[in-house]
Amino acid sequence: MRKNTIDIITLGCSKNLVDSEKLMKQLEANGYKVTHDSDHPQGEVAVINTCGFIGDAKEESINMILEFCQAKEEGRLKKLYVMGCLSERYLKDLQMEIPQVDKFYGKFNWNELLADLGKAYHSEFAIERHLTTPKHYAYLKISEGCDRKCSYCAIPIITGKHVSRPMEEILDEVRLLVSEGVKEFQVIAQELTYYGVDLYKKQMLPELIEQMAHIPGVEWIRLHYAYPAHFPEDLFRVMRENDNVCKYMDIALQHISDNMLQKMRRHVTKAETYQLIEKFRKEVPGIHLRTTLMVGHPGETEQDFEELMEFVRTARFDRMGAFAYSEEEGTYSAKHYKDEIPQEVKQQRLDALMELQQEISADLSHRKIGQEFKVIIDRKEGDYYIGRTQFDSPEVDPEVLIKVENHRLRIGSFHRVKVYDADDFDLYATIVK
Repeated sequence: MRKNTIDIITLGCSKNLVDSEKLMKQLEANGYKVTHDSDHPQGEVAVINTCGFIGDAKEESINMILEFCQAKEEGRLKKLYVMGCLSERYLKDLQMEIPQVDKFYGKFNWNELLADLGKAYHSEFAIERHLTTPKHYAYLKISEGCDRKCSYCAIPIITGKHVSRPMEEILDEVRLLVSEGVKEFQVIAQELTYYGVDLYKKQMLPELIEQMAHIPGVEWIRLHYAYPAHFPEDLFRVMRENDNVCKYMDIALQHISDNMLQKMRRHVTKAETYQLIEKFRKEVPGIHLRTTLMVGHPGETEQDFEELMEFVRTARFDRMGAFAYSEEEGTYSAKHYKDEIPQEVKQQRLDALMELQQEISADLSHRKIGQEFKVIIDRKEGDYYIGRTQFDSPEVDPEVLIKVENHRLRIGSFHRVKVYDADDFDLYATIVK
């Protein structure tokens, strides 16, 4: 147990990670040594940044808290603090049920932790962070909260209404990160396409991304978590005209049958969804689309599921994730629908969907054999350098493996490669001289 050392443990999404990085910077400004490794905690204080999105994430957060409570009881930890989405949502319940935790904070008041430690919040570091990612890329959170009211989703309950960050503040943060060596930005929000509506009375995502693209040193910009209804179509032009805006869009579609889209309160139809995908591919040639789909939402019939399977066959998404519905208290679904689809049926549908996607991914990967791509090198692992193309986001997407022999590559450097082999997801490539 190291004196004056604090362990930060982050669970859940990259938006949580940004909050942890901001807290780490503030703690360091107050003289603490800070680590970010849940497997090897060293400090006398631990802060767990929790996720409360779906059942599995909540369970993981609870288990992590209990693990650190045990460390505290055994004298391996002096103080334990909990923050983040789970804490925001179940603050009073957690206080009663896990009294070993010294204090629970919500998602937005974590800076009170500094005062409780007898330290000050340094406003001069408001846009600064201690990056936990490799130093060549960073996540950039442009807003918080969500005004959508999808039936199944607890995010608006946890985060509240959509609040955009001022554009100048975001651009200042980008310039600062570039000066620290960041070349690649993963732009994130609960809902990207709503950016600017609260501050500027119109969707400002295209303008923000265009201004980011003009900042010297910004090599790649990748967009995550868009919403299909009222998509800001000027973004197509921005992606087409700016080489450093990756031809990649992460857009959660959830389902395709009109019956399910209506039940899910998605404010988009099957026909509009197909049109949007067609428009993406026509307006931004070569774009790779990532989506997330859901099975087992109340009311999903076998016919609805067959429509979803046919959609995946037809759309041939480059990247796809899926999950089974789990009821979240307080949501529209929990109040108005019965969660009556058996768990084994949900699992069967999920397995069938992912099996289909694996076949599509394998086919799309093999079609890249013989092609050349620009890649960024993330790390060295065993006999390979591991890189990514503009079509691959860190952690969630396929990677490019380049044999170490005959090459000395710098982490964070860009190279041109030629693909010589592929498996279901990853590519194998050699450097093009």
